Amino acid sequence: MRQIRTQVGIVGAGPAGLMLGHLLHLHGIDSFIIEDRSEDHVVERVRAGVLEQATVDLMREAGIGDRLARQGLRHDGIFLAFRGDRHRIPMADLTGGRSITIYGQNEVLRDLIGARVASGRPLLFEVADVSIHELDTPRPRIRFRKDEALHEVTCDFVAGCDGSQGICRLAIPATHLRVFEHVYPFGWLGILADAAPTSDELVYSLHDRGFALFSMRSPTVTRLYLQCAPDEDLGLWPDERVWSELIVRLATSDGWAPDVGSVSQKGVTRMRSLVVEPMRYGRLFLAGDAAHVVPPTGAKGLNLAVADVWRLAGGLEAFYASGNESKLREYSERGLQRTWRAQRFSWWMTSTLHRTPDPSGFEYRRQLAELDYLVGSRAAMTSLAENYVGVPLA
Repeated sequence: MRQIRTQVGIVGAGPAGLMLGHLLHLHGIDSFIIEDRSEDHVVERVRAGVLEQATVDLMREAGIGDRLARQGLRHDGIFLAFRGDRHRIPMADLTGGRSITIYGQNEVLRDLIGARVASGRPLLFEVADVSIHELDTPRPRIRFRKDEALHEVTCDFVAGCDGSQGICRLAIPATHLRVFEHVYPFGWLGILADAAPTSDELVYSLHDRGFALFSMRSPTVTRLYLQCAPDEDLGLWPDERVWSELIVRLATSDGWAPDVGSVSQKGVTRMRSLVVEPMRYGRLFLAGDAAHVVPPTGAKGLNLAVADVWRLAGGLEAFYASGNESKLREYSERGLQRTWRAQRFSWWMTSTLHRTPDPSGFEYRRQLAELDYLVGSRAAMTSLAENYVGVPLA
């Protein structure tokens, strides 16, 4: 068995794990990152693409914002569409200039992997049989196999950044953990299309046939979603049917509609909310999807992960600089405050914009009344904008 010593062992090379490793490197703290999937799989999956202002600011401050500055698409507002009309929410005007930036998660990962490689610190993909041990001691351990050889990493702390299906959360005794979960009765059928965006900003649409979202990844690629059943059979959705339904749900009375193009990716995303309390056990700290999952409607998943590891990196910096553990002790409480705020907003966005089974029609009319009030009230629009662009890191 090969023995390895590091300060922080990081399980998972998604946005949370890679960002944590980069921030620790900037603080002069050693880390060892492992990932059970291939690098191509991690990078190429099309996931989140909306970065909050705080995430953009952190990437720039951390020296990984060059491509973001060139390729990111800054948006100062979003559109809400209902009853066939689009209504713009001027987020930057309502929040003192804060905005969102469209920059795909896969691009964030490319930036982080490039920075990790340049740092010379360890990053291993395609490891197997990962397990973590002695989490309630000063020297927790991570074991894994790489190329059939067994490795053991002894560290001061373990960061569980391995997602909602990873092994880190499961390593916490059930007596020390509470899991809060809500499963939504619908999903998203999403496509990536080679079609130039026809709107400069995202369009969220409530239609009597269900929710739809118009988004983009670049000046030549659009990302679109349809509300569907959580177990939708993609075989029943050829490209022609997808486009027909998107146009029905998204087209508005001013003549706007998405452009049709060739579909390069198609998939169904299930919708759920999940929160783990606490986010720490012994020397193990959970971050990102290992600690919380939000429905994508509010665009919070990636941004919550970044906030987690920013907070954790600050706590570890203080510990190694002076032995002060106060920030580490506060990690879970502060993280849960931000998480529940994001969950509330994501639930509100989801429940306001998706059709639910309701033969009486009461819920749909309530949603329309909610949106009527929202677009007619500066206070209501400000609340939406503040939550959507995100609060500063704290």
